[in-house]
Amino acid sequence: MSKMFLVTGSTGLTGSKTVKFLVEAGARVRAFVHNEDERSAALAAQGAEIMRGDLLDFEAVRSALEGTQGAYFVYPIRSGILQASAYFAQAAKEAGIQIVVNMSQISARREAKSHAAQDHWISEQVFNWSGVPTTHLRPTLFAEWALYWIDQIKTGILRLPFGTGKHAPIAGEDQARVIAKILLTPQEHKGQVYRLYGEKEYSFPEIAAEIGKVIGKPLGYEQVDAWTLKKLNANIPRRDYQGREQVVTDTLWQHFEEIAKDHQNGVFAGTNDLVEKIGGQRPIGLPEYLEAHRSAFLS
Repeated sequence: MSKMFLVTGSTGLTGSKTVKFLVEAGARVRAFVHNEDERSAALAAQGAEIMRGDLLDFEAVRSALEGTQGAYFVYPIRSGILQASAYFAQAAKEAGIQIVVNMSQISARREAKSHAAQDHWISEQVFNWSGVPTTHLRPTLFAEWALYWIDQIKTGILRLPFGTGKHAPIAGEDQARVIAKILLTPQEHKGQVYRLYGEKEYSFPEIAAEIGKVIGKPLGYEQVDAWTLKKLNANIPRRDYQGREQVVTDTLWQHFEEIAKDHQNGVFAGTNDLVEKIGGQRPIGLPEYLEAHRSAFLS
């Protein structure tokens, strides 16, 4: 019988594609979802087993991990990650999990000023203390960030606090290929911390220029601080990569303000070949990604 893997955040950006790649590889997948909707129905149609639960419910997590050989853990930028990490690590230890792939972030470190980034670093330590074999992923900013600001883009000016700092945008799909491959072949990846990058570095003014090429008209960039952006967002909503309007909490804004400083200080910069080396395919370039989502910008 093929191996069974648990995927949390399975209706999200990296989780949904991880389910897809695991199923395509012949694995059995248990998709852990918070709510059942059209997204979970799509996963079920692919052959995934759907289990509804909450990462802050220890017994639900323990039940979800029962009978699995590996798991992908991801938690959003909101309160509760340390409790969720402790629950998941303990449940994984009890279940005898062979590998946990933990989604962290590139700004995660002891001295991080972002509370969320520091908590992601502590989350890494929780998994390390548990003794459960774990691989930590620290991606730079996602390519999908371009879709978060569609309402701003429609005004003709992208107003963000990132200055001229650079990063190599990485698509969720590329991260999912890495996640799936680590789960399927865990031995060489246990205990590793991988920084993940896209194909080429861009500043946000350069990203605005690339978006302008796709939409067929110039897109300006204006440097603002995070709290000015928060005021602007009162009238211009922030959307997720699926186009749904998001509630932006104070926790997320504090994180956003601090990682903007990190971005300007080079924390998000860099490139490497890990996406291709582990995932087996070169990362999607930003122009290629934007062109594939042209309709979202023009809708």
